Parts: sequence; structure tokens; C-alpha cells
Amino acid sequence: MLTVICETPGTLSAQERPKPETGENDVLLRVKRVGVCGTDLHIFTGNQPYLAYPRVMGHELSGIVEQAPPHSGLVAGDQVYVMPYLSCGQCIACRRGKTNCCVNIQVLGVHRDGAFTEYLSVPAQFVHKAEGITLDQAAMVEFLAIGAHAVRRGDVKQGERVLVVGAGPIGMAVLTFCRLRGATVTALDTRADRLDFCVKQLGAAAAVQIGDGDHAQLSELTDGDFFDVVFDATGNPKAMERGFQFIAHGGRYVLVSIVADTITFSDPEFHKREATLLGSRNATLEDFDTVIKAMRAGHIPDRALNTHRMALADVPAHFATLLDPAGGVVKAIVEC
Repeated sequence: MLTVICETPGTLSAQERPKPETGENDVLLRVKRVGVCGTDLHIFTGNQPYLAYPRVMGHELSGIVEQAPPHSGLVAGDQVYVMPYLSCGQCIACRRGKTNCCVNIQVLGVHRDGAFTEYLSVPAQFVHKAEGITLDQAAMVEFLAIGAHAVRRGDVKQGERVLVVGAGPIGMAVLTFCRLRGATVTALDTRADRLDFCVKQLGAAAAVQIGDGDHAQLSELTDGDFFDVVFDATGNPKAMERGFQFIAHGGRYVLVSIVADTITFSDPEFHKREATLLGSRNATLEDFDTVIKAMRAGHIPDRALNTHRMALADVPAHFATLLDPAGGVVKAIVEC
């Protein structure tokens, strides 16, 4: 089977590998679609701190069941999506239903080889039928679920004013589910094209470009109160620290980003607001279900989000083009 491997940062190669063997509780999938995530781009550029090379990337995937254990409820031919966070089911987080932050988590494409390949073996409990959605949509559920989870963590309510800092795919997912909860959403980013997309395609009420005067613009949009909920989806420590100043008194701040760094903030400014600081990691099946229901209802502009496509065989030659801001990439999908 054709497999694309990231040998070292910046180096991808296409190789032939044998089909994976499956255990008695595993499902053998024929991979059909793989979404390209910011994590994959970070692996390619060498900026993913939780990874050892070489690695087969890819954790946003849909496929067709080739073989499944009898007790799984799956049969050959089923269209499926995969929960890529392989949780242990036994640690303190899993016992509390927070499988998204499992102590022993193994993420496909990060801690173990992922979906840039033609066949993949996955434990049956992480494979779910993609009923009522297309293979393309099923490959986009995971990144949208990260946004849905962050919005649930932030407990966004109808009528609240929300600021989403960072208008990449995760920020766009957060924006989408805030809007579906009835919030008024403002996007903040450096890129005018991304901000334009957020307004025209995702229903953002306002968009502010980072630069001189952005603080004053955000103040004016909220009559000086700033925002009930602020989400950071930048992956930039300075942006994460700056976001504290945009929280309204009594507001919440949700860090969707993760950086290998220390984040600091002014305690007097944080304390006088009685602000709530929340981390948001990955997603749970509840969040995946939220996304799928929204897709079935036609509430997700998935065709607009899917801006680029390439075949698996073309990944080594063309993957680097996805890093060029001029290309206008939102979500690329690899076809296997």
C-alpha cells in the first residue's frame, strides 16, 4: 500500500508498505479522505514538540470498513470516521468521561502513525459510522469538533459577545459553533483574507485586523465592555498573553491553542475581572455528535471550508504549497 512518511522536518517520501495486520478488536479501514491539520503542517516544519520522526501524518480521516470484528457493530462497506485520540479508558480523566485529555493518550499521526496511507488498522471503539454525511464531511468532523468542544468549555450563551483570536481552521470552527449558539462573534487576525472569509462564509458579525488601533476598535464594538468570552486559537504565546486584556469583567478566556512555552498574565487585571481561565484540548464523542448533527442540518459550510485537494501520491511534491499564505488554504483534503 502507498504510504507517505515524514522522514525528517521538510522531507516527505512515498513508500510501499504491507497492509497492516489487525488484532481481534481492530477494524481494517481503507482510507478515503484525510484532512490536513495545522498539526501536520507543524510536523512538516519541525514545530511539533510531541513527536518523534519518522512519522506517518494524518488524523482527520474518513474511510470504508474492509474488515471488522463481529461485536463492533460495523461491517465491510460501512462509511466511517475515526476518533483519532486513542484513550486508555482507565486513567483519572477517562474515568471522568474526559477521554480528550487522557493521561496516556495516543493521537493518530502524532504519537503513532496516522492516515497518510491507503489502509489503516484502528481499535474498533474509535471507529464510528458516518451516517448521513459524505466522506468529505466525515474527514472534516475532527477539527470542527475541537471548535465545538472549546465552545462547550466556554459555555457560550445566546446574545453573548465573543472574540475569536486566530482565524485559522480551528478558530473558524470555534466561530461557527459560537454563532450556532446565538452569540455575536468578532474575529481578530493578521490576515485580511481570513477575516473576509469569516464574515462572508461563517457569519462573523465583525472582523478586526491586528495592528495599530485594533484595541480601540474592539473597545468600540463592545461599548468599552469588551467580550463575555474570548477564545485564543493562534498558537502564539504573545497573542495568548495579550488576549487577557479583551476579557469583560466576569468573562471567560478559553485557550484552544497549545504552545511549548510559559504563559504569563497580570494577576491584578485578571483578578479584578474575576475572570475564568479555561484550557480546551481535543474533543469528545459528544462534540463529534454535535458536529455531525450540524452537518446533517446544513449548518456547516463545509464546501467553502474545503479550499484545496490533492491525491495521496502527490503529497510529497505538493504538500509544502499548503504553507504559502498566498494560496488561501483553509482546509485541504487528501484523497486516497
